[in-house]
Amino acid sequence: MSKPVIAIDMGGTMIKIGILKENTILSSISMSSDSGNGLRQRLPHIEKAVKDLLAQQQLSCKDIAGLGIASPGIIDSNRKKIISIDKKFGDAPDIDLEEWCRHAFDIPFFIENDARASLLGEWKYGRAKDFDNVVLMSLGTGVGSAAVIEGHLLKGRHFTAGILGGHFVINYKGTACNCGNIGCVEAEASTWKLNSILKENSGYIDSKLALLSSADYKAVFQLAQEGDAVAVEIRDQSLHAWAACAINLIHAYDPEILVLTGGIMGSGSYIIPHIRDQIEKQAWTPWGKVKIESADFPESAALYGMSHLVNSLNKKNNEIE
Repeated sequence: MSKPVIAIDMGGTMIKIGILKENTILSSISMSSDSGNGLRQRLPHIEKAVKDLLAQQQLSCKDIAGLGIASPGIIDSNRKKIISIDKKFGDAPDIDLEEWCRHAFDIPFFIENDARASLLGEWKYGRAKDFDNVVLMSLGTGVGSAAVIEGHLLKGRHFTAGILGGHFVINYKGTACNCGNIGCVEAEASTWKLNSILKENSGYIDSKLALLSSADYKAVFQLAQEGDAVAVEIRDQSLHAWAACAINLIHAYDPEILVLTGGIMGSGSYIIPHIRDQIEKQAWTPWGKVKIESADFPESAALYGMSHLVNSLNKKNNEIE
């Protein structure tokens, strides 16, 4: 029987921390990420939260198999470093997280890209567990992606394979993206870009969206249902952008199933039928139809994924020894 695992999902808005045993969350907690002020200032709070959870479960660090972090950005999972990250937790590449973990808990440390971790959770325990060719698309602060091909998690030589779906170019005449490119999916339709997109709309000042201090996609979908013209336009523009991203992911990675997750999927009952319809009309899949499904664990897949990763890598390391 595997030991419990400490799993941390470093979201751009919230940090989720859990203690898991196999595919069961024993206890968990969430805190504000305050990602604009960097990761270093959050580490003491993360350490305290982890120790509080251990105390609740009457566990010590000696009872724990390891600690795994699911982080946004490009992650070197071999050297256990964050190579590059897009504004959120901007100081993270300069932090030795393995050393922090050793000093705070003295247990093995692991780290992986958050979309890959979410895909692992859905692939091993959730919606995609019966498939060996899977793509995940996450609609949240940005647009994330990850892929499993023939039963292997796709990483690539420089750890970018599969995770840059949000930076597929879908409008070469579009606006600048945080990554430096032009017309990326994220630049056309994502939470971090939404307020800029709205303010550039000629009808924005007359829209109910203008009354909000900071709009989100929940408000866009709600006001679109009420007939707000700008909300309808932005909703439809975003749906087309996400569908284009999904089609590109399908053409790139040839999955049997596309799993959709992320905070925006609170409006999934509207999003999924649209994306499914666009894929069936436009994706070149002569073999048949890709299954389009919502995630089983939209809030916790990354925690499940890191739990699986820590246990599997520990087992592999023990076999080598």
